[in-house]
Amino acid sequence: MNWTERYRPKKFQDIVGQEPAVWEIKNFIEEFYLGNLTKTKKKAIILHGTPGIGKTTMAQVIALETGSEIFELNASDIRNKTSLNEILKPATEQQSLIGKRKIILIDEVDGISSTESRGISELISIIDASPYPVIITANDVWNKKLSPLRKKAKMIKLKEVDYRAIKNILMGILKKEGKFLDSDVLNEISINARGDMRAAINDLQREASVDSKTANLDERNKEQDIFNVLKEIFKSKPSTKLLDIFDSLNMPLDEIMLWIEKNIPLEYKNDELARAFDLVSKADIFKGRIYKQQYWRFLVYENAFLSYGVSASKKNSTINVNFTRYEKPDRILKIWINNRAIEKRKSITEKYASKVHIGEKRALHEFPMIKGILQKPEVQKELKLTEEEIEYLQQN
Repeated sequence: MNWTERYRPKKFQDIVGQEPAVWEIKNFIEEFYLGNLTKTKKKAIILHGTPGIGKTTMAQVIALETGSEIFELNASDIRNKTSLNEILKPATEQQSLIGKRKIILIDEVDGISSTESRGISELISIIDASPYPVIITANDVWNKKLSPLRKKAKMIKLKEVDYRAIKNILMGILKKEGKFLDSDVLNEISINARGDMRAAINDLQREASVDSKTANLDERNKEQDIFNVLKEIFKSKPSTKLLDIFDSLNMPLDEIMLWIEKNIPLEYKNDELARAFDLVSKADIFKGRIYKQQYWRFLVYENAFLSYGVSASKKNSTINVNFTRYEKPDRILKIWINNRAIEKRKSITEKYASKVHIGEKRALHEFPMIKGILQKPEVQKELKLTEEEIEYLQQN
């Protein structure tokens, strides 16, 4: 069995680093059934956070701990008004099959169309009429199309798990499996996961399957210059070795896609250009499926389209052997980097606001004034800032 499934939390005590969110959700469910939500008129919760952080697992644990039957749907199955009425609406109208409480879980709400047959507005209508609490998960809760839904639901953010907590969980799994990995390898897996527990456990299972006491993570994480990677893809003959070319590049696959997309026109023309962009578009489709469905096995296809596929788009007779000055995807990359920086600033101010008992908006507004305080090591320790958050404070 996949370790992420085998060690999926079953109780509140198994969920690490999300204590405030657990308390909020549990309190919401109890108040719902006590009839105390009439003032707020919010019958739904939106759990949001990065992929792999445990949003769906959280909902499933809540159902188990509150003795509720859970009816689970993926938003990709109910993309418009028709499917909402045919699938979701009956689920809210039917009583629990075993006479228990009931929770409706709508996974990856980002997949519901905002334009096709009033998908979001129909979902809100069903939530308003539902006699059962609705839990919704979203990766990108700030998507414009979800604005009406945000007003009707209580938003609860799941935060990235600290790498030290991840390491402790990984050590516990290894003990149960009777496996061993060097402490340095565990540190690297925990840090590289960036709060994504699922990714950490997947990496752990893969590395633990290697017949040695230490894993070859260093080799995988060696930084290879992006320009050399582009040169290999665009100027060499396609070969199976290209399928592993991104493994040694210390850069997220989303960012690599931006570089490739930006520089294809510098190397390819006419039919070759069309084929290359077609493959990049297919990679983007699989990326969307990964985010919506959490089908991480599709990563192999995204990788193959961007590496071997783009390289094979050219004819051997037209390989450009001349030097090409590759361009950085500045505008899009700046937006991407800026969004990541904003997320770090928000997470820091949330921790600060909680400690000093002020609103998060006020803390965010006063960030330039409190930045000096936040740079003190004792304050960072008290707020339990992650290494990424500390690095952000040092650079800004």
